[in-house]
Amino acid sequence: MGIFQRIFKVAQAETHSVVDKLEDPIKLTEQGIRDLKKDLSGAMRSLAEVKAVAIRMRKDAEDQRKLAADYERKAMLLLQKAQQGALDPAEADRLAAEALGRKEEAAKRAAEFASNYEQQQKMADQLQVKVNKLKQTISKYENELITLKARARTAESMKKINKQLSQVDSSSTVAMLEKMKDKVNEEESLAEAYGDIASEATSTDDEIDRVLADTSSVSASDSLAALKAKMGLAEGKK
Repeated sequence: MGIFQRIFKVAQAETHSVVDKLEDPIKLTEQGIRDLKKDLSGAMRSLAEVKAVAIRMRKDAEDQRKLAADYERKAMLLLQKAQQGALDPAEADRLAAEALGRKEEAAKRAAEFASNYEQQQKMADQLQVKVNKLKQTISKYENELITLKARARTAESMKKINKQLSQVDSSSTVAMLEKMKDKVNEEESLAEAYGDIASEATSTDDEIDRVLADTSSVSASDSLAALKAKMGLAEGKK
């Protein structure tokens, strides 16, 4: 029954020794769980065999008890026949004694089978406890492995992020941003200057157009006065 404890101790010692040398203990743990499941499969086969023997012994004990009871019943029938005159009393006694002898043999075998059954059943119960413990251990390891895998993935992600952050030169990044800010300010100032120039040019053109419009109006009045004088028309007469 101590085989499981020895398996656990050996596996634990080997696991600790190899884990220190391997880079991926998760794979080792997965293999360890697979090995434990293989051990569990073998233990369950052994448990089934032990239980089968116990069941057979229990049935044999029951059969022998029934056989003993049947021989006793037959002995009683033989004596009844002799009492009824259907059978010679001496012959009845001989056969009844023979039946009772076989009854005792059957009862003895029944007691032996019952005793063996109790021992076998006790072993089966003990083995069942070990199997249940092994099942619980495997389940515990599997749950812990799931948690460890998640933690390992998180740790790997954090390691990559921290490595990337450690490689970032914040001073050069700030300097680059400042240069970009100056460049944008320069472009905005230049755009505003071009806007002022365009606005100024438009205003000058408008002023020139207004002056020219006024000159055209004066010239038209002078031309009208000259025409009237030529025609001998006084101002205000036709």
